[in-house]
Amino acid sequence: MDIINIIAVVIAIASVLAALGHLGYLAMLNSAANKRAGGGPIADYVRSRWPIAGATAGTAVVALLFTSGGTVMDILAVLLAVGSGAVSTKALQSTQARFRSGG
Repeated sequence: MDIINIIAVVIAIASVLAALGHLGYLAMLNSAANKRAGGGPIADYVRSRWPIAGATAGTAVVALLFTSGGTVMDILAVLLAVGSGAVSTKALQSTQARFRSGG
């Protein structure tokens, strides 16, 4: 295992964790919206965000799988993982900002 592979694996794992965090937050929001009487607009918003969360999670998993290849695959894995992690993090932050309560 060379240093590039180690770096690629760490970045890919971080990307998977970011994507899972976004998926988990959406699942939590959806659950709370479905239990609440006026949660219809929130549930609709969450429904519109599932494709983004699924695509970034899938891309992050593909990047993690790419790390089992050679050096070229490691570089591709880093590129995919960085892109997926950035999109996941930005989407999570925008969702949190939209539904953040004042408290």
